[in-house]
Amino acid sequence: MAIFIGGAWPYANGSLHLGHIASLLPGDILARYYRMKGKEVLYVSGSDCNGTPIAIRAKNEGKSAKEIADRYHSEFAAGFEQLGFTYDLYTRTDAPHHHQTVQEVFLSLLENGYLVPRTIEQTFCRTCDQFLPDRYVEGICPSCGSHARGDQCDVCSAILEPANLLDKYCKICGTPPELQETEHYYFRLSQFQKQLEDLSEEARSRQLWRENSSSLTRRYLNEGLQDRAATRDLDVGVPVPIEGMEKKKIYVWIEAVIGYLSASREWARQQGKDGSKFWDSNVISHYVHGKDNIPFHTIIWPAIQMGIGLPGEPARMVSSEYLTLEKKKLSTSRNYAVWVPDILERYEPDSIRYFLAVNGPENRDADFSWREFIYSHNSELLGAYGNLVNRTFKFIEKYYDSIIPGGNLSGAVQGDIKHLYEKTGAMIEGAKLKEALEEIFAFVRSANKYFDSEQPWKTIESDPQRCADALLTCVYIIKNLARLLNPFLPFSSSKINKMLHENTLEWREAAAAEKRLGTIAPLFSRIEEGRISEELDRLEAVRKK
Repeated sequence: MAIFIGGAWPYANGSLHLGHIASLLPGDILARYYRMKGKEVLYVSGSDCNGTPIAIRAKNEGKSAKEIADRYHSEFAAGFEQLGFTYDLYTRTDAPHHHQTVQEVFLSLLENGYLVPRTIEQTFCRTCDQFLPDRYVEGICPSCGSHARGDQCDVCSAILEPANLLDKYCKICGTPPELQETEHYYFRLSQFQKQLEDLSEEARSRQLWRENSSSLTRRYLNEGLQDRAATRDLDVGVPVPIEGMEKKKIYVWIEAVIGYLSASREWARQQGKDGSKFWDSNVISHYVHGKDNIPFHTIIWPAIQMGIGLPGEPARMVSSEYLTLEKKKLSTSRNYAVWVPDILERYEPDSIRYFLAVNGPENRDADFSWREFIYSHNSELLGAYGNLVNRTFKFIEKYYDSIIPGGNLSGAVQGDIKHLYEKTGAMIEGAKLKEALEEIFAFVRSANKYFDSEQPWKTIESDPQRCADALLTCVYIIKNLARLLNPFLPFSSSKINKMLHENTLEWREAAAAEKRLGTIAPLFSRIEEGRISEELDRLEAVRKK
């Protein structure tokens, strides 16, 4: 059975921060797990290089949109690689292959009657002498009264039209825009109301979506779906493939999600493989994203798929809540964030992955605290996991000349390991990643207790066979922990495999054998607690820039 995993496409208008990684990391955990299970996996994403935020950044810096997109796309790709993300293809929405697929989908929707031309009133700024992209219009949300952009309110998640905003103004010059007539194509989203209600109900009954996806989608459906503009007057984006409308662009909200299809087609072309299996009725699809992207994955993208006749089961929605920073809301405009390139300069990727997985915003908002980050590293990664590996391997090095002793495995431990694969595997498949990681680390702590109770430093003299049995059992535990933790902590799993001369990582019980250990190296190093105040000072200094 094929597994498709699509990670949300970050805007290439500024550096990634930990909030982005917290919402996207589940995709890599799932991809690694399913590959270990022997499944055929396609894991794709890319940089959104056509969005208005990029045009705003380009205008502010006096650069072209492509220069901005190039800069951040390269930075994103490098950051994901350093963090161990295993995308089969990480691409971009300004690539020719994406434009081609988007235009094909647009024409297919048009042919099937789901795109219709309409003369509408669109916000126009006389001062700037241009129609304004939705994100160039800001004002007051008519639903909740909060400050909002012209496309969406981040406070109440309402999908908006710029004309609906109260007290609206042009983001470029600050003057109130007027409304002028222009022609655009509209996507007949309302035609899919019943089908999307059925899909939402099936997903809810089968528990395929996290609660935030289900509740927010029900809200939109209960309010009744409205047709939405599918084209816009923009300088950057995918041209509308209709004579006379080439200067208009396909709206980013309909264009970006088609990236999942365009990326899979491009991967298939590059690899010389058949990518259609990832879009048939048997595929299991996962879409990994943050809360603000829920309606685009539970409503917009399924409606587009229905509109072009793509078959398929309801997809799994791995939608995260928000990550706060030191109990405060992240703010890119105020430079209040922990930026990915910055944290990767000073900390190991497994430390970042561990914290964001075990403290991730799966079902509620979660907080990144420098104190908790450093404490969790020192207590769990170094103090529990690293300690188990180091004390076991160092003992074998000292008393057995680095040769793993022969002996008998503990039957009770073997039973626990087999149960751990089954239990945590089910949790991962249900996107309960935090629970799975907590379960594995509970076993890590019990393994340390086992080492203590066996007292090999005593039995090496008093009962050599018992000592050998205990050490063999501990190596067996470590070998399997490298597999169980590989989806979460791939770099430390690779270190353990190197010390054990292992080449494979499969999601099944690994046997322990009598052989020589490789060069022993610590999995983790202690982070001094003084770094906490240093990082808090750094955060404040960056915010004030």
